Amino acid sequence: MTNFSKCNVSFEGRVELHDKLSLTGAEVSFNVLPAGTSVPFVHAHKENEEIYIVLEGNGTAVIDNQSILLTKGDCLRISPSAKRQFFAGKESAITYICIQVKENSLTQFTMTDGIVE
Repeated sequence: MTNFSKCNVSFEGRVELHDKLSLTGAEVSFNVLPAGTSVPFVHAHKENEEIYIVLEGNGTAVIDNQSILLTKGDCLRISPSAKRQFFAGKESAITYICIQVKENSLTQFTMTDGIVE
């Protein structure tokens, strides 16, 4: 087995990377909601926080009944227990990345985890 995996994704609908890249510590998905549509359910998580990064368009996240406007460049972290649902704008699709990781699992990052050779 090699020390890396690579895939190419299209920006249509939802694409999850856990199987495509054999991820072991995070779930990453690319998502496109067409204008005027939404994720069809409200959900929360048991252990995973989610990080959303808006790449294009605009929309709204409803988190614990609070509406949060989203536009290109916005980054949003949501605690596992928060109830959430996402909506594209009426006139604009929204394209975003969602990263799921176990809450409080980050112990090192960037230079503290890196090994310079």
